[in-house]
Amino acid sequence: MFKKRELEKVRKDIEEFFEKMGFKVETKVSFQEETLQVSLKSEEPKILIGQKGKILAHLQKILKAILNRKFEKTFWLDIDINDYKKKKIQYLKEMAREVADQVVLTKKEKILPPMSSYERRIIHLELAERKNVTTQSMGREPNRRVVIKPYP
Repeated sequence: MFKKRELEKVRKDIEEFFEKMGFKVETKVSFQEETLQVSLKSEEPKILIGQKGKILAHLQKILKAILNRKFEKTFWLDIDINDYKKKKIQYLKEMAREVADQVVLTKKEKILPPMSSYERRIIHLELAERKNVTTQSMGREPNRRVVIKPYP
């Protein structure tokens, strides 16, 4: 969907966006499965990521709107800063497996802390193939959580 020349333009536009905000970032851009993948390296990642990734999520929404309009294309945008999302996904998958193992051993359900829909989806997908546990989301935003239960 994006040609090599367009990806280079996207990279420059993103770097310019952050530069105008006062941040110097190193950017890598690729396009896979309808998703524009953007990997940023920054010396100030905490400011750009924010508490629980909230600032990163907002930056992603803003940049998606800007790029959709500029390139007149519809696509998904996934921005990761200093591998924050990659590490978070790894942590969530590991936690899901560990809690599922506890549920199997104790035969008692476990309720995980509140999570975003994106994080809950990672948990559900990680445990979907397991035959000895089941997952369910419960509650209302922003306190929606995953419950891991032993399979009957």
